[in-house]
Amino acid sequence: MSDLYAVADFCLIPIGTNEPSVAEYIAECQRVLEKSGLTYKMHGYGTNLEGPWSQVSQAIHDCHAAVHAKGAPRIATDIRIGTRVDREITPGTGNDGKVKRVEDILATDQH
Repeated sequence: MSDLYAVADFCLIPIGTNEPSVAEYIAECQRVLEKSGLTYKMHGYGTNLEGPWSQVSQAIHDCHAAVHAKGAPRIATDIRIGTRVDREITPGTGNDGKVKRVEDILATDQH
């Protein structure tokens, strides 16, 4: 079987930075994700990320390495990953497809 296509949501939390804001560290992770070539979207408490499972997990690893290199002595990350094999997911549309499906259902409430 080929690499599973994964739709992930992760929240990387730098610890021990002695700063109330973690924005600089999160920006560093976003730079890593930009270089990964994967589809991602930051939101208020994390980032949606999708692509082949091995690349998604490598990108999260690379975020950890970059944030440690920026000075964070510890990092805690919460990760949720979904996969499906009952239908083909066009790369880059996994998360948007989930959101659109719910929006379409809600749109019927308007009628």
